Amino acid sequence: MRFFRIGDKIVSREKLVEQITDILRDRERGATQADAAKSHGVERSFVSWLETLGEVRRGRRVGLIAFPVANGAEVRALAERHGVEFLLIMSQAERESLEGSPGDAVFNRVLDTLATLKDFDVLVLLASDWRVGTIEKILGREVVAVTLGPSPLRHDVVVDLDELDHILEGVTAPDTASDSDKSAAASARAKAGDLLRTTGRWTRSKK
Repeated sequence: MRFFRIGDKIVSREKLVEQITDILRDRERGATQADAAKSHGVERSFVSWLETLGEVRRGRRVGLIAFPVANGAEVRALAERHGVEFLLIMSQAERESLEGSPGDAVFNRVLDTLATLKDFDVLVLLASDWRVGTIEKILGREVVAVTLGPSPLRHDVVVDLDELDHILEGVTAPDTASDSDKSAAASARAKAGDLLRTTGRWTRSKK
């Protein structure tokens, strides 16, 4: 259990997480902000602030990275159904094959991929806990993370497709892009396609 000493107070992180989770669960079940606030002894404005603080930005351009996963084909099919534009999905065997490439080649592929993802609104990331934190810091963008396990993670993990479906439904936005936006997106997709053709297993969505 993690505690913070603030002046003469001892604050429990776990207690805060539990209370916040209960408030958000009540809201998810249909309670109004006022009802949830009253049930948990807080101000309605606090509930509103929590929702604003944790809200995930929706975006037209969504990418997904997942590794190491056991059900990659199902993950890919689900992501394509939601119109996810960029996919990087690897099993542990594919990951080890990539790691066995010359160091400069791996480094260049990583840099090219990160540069491509800079143009995306939202990145959904399924990986080990250490990878999640690192990629969030590098990209500095909206990253929706699902931790597949603690690092080092050296075995395939079955992704919960229902959970992923819920996440993708929440972050993908209706296509309201202008013609110029669509043209720019098509250009970026072509660039990503060139990159992914040179990296073999780094697969772009067909959408």
